[in-house]
Amino acid sequence: MNIRIRKGTAEDVPQAFELVRELALYEKAPEQVTNTPEMMLHDGFGPDPIFGLFVAEVDGRVVGISLYYYRYSTWKGKRLYLEDIVVTESMRGYGLGKQLFDATVEEAKNTQCTGMMWQVLDWNEPAIQFYKKYEARFDEGWINCHLDF
Repeated sequence: MNIRIRKGTAEDVPQAFELVRELALYEKAPEQVTNTPEMMLHDGFGPDPIFGLFVAEVDGRVVGISLYYYRYSTWKGKRLYLEDIVVTESMRGYGLGKQLFDATVEEAKNTQCTGMMWQVLDWNEPAIQFYKKYEARFDEGWINCHLDF
């Protein structure tokens, strides 16, 4: 198996979007996906990109992604926000998620971030155990808030 972790390109968007849909199915919320490949292409690879992307390729096929963007904390300064890591179900257990996570951590360090943030669903025990291996801190007392337009 030939594994390669690299920065994503515009050509990766169709496969990345399929992984987003796979994640939505896993999280039992496929109807909540309103994003499109066209939106991802513009938002990630247009004139003013607002997210970054790493891809995991196995034998030339994209089977995993890490999608991130930058945010600013009044208390901490520049932070990298990891939106999602997705590895297709058939490729889980080969260390691709770890390689994507490590690449994202390195990106945060290389771009002078003071840290990295992300969310994990409280029922996603495999992901929680994965993040515990990194000695991640899990916040309590915060409630996610959203406005949809």
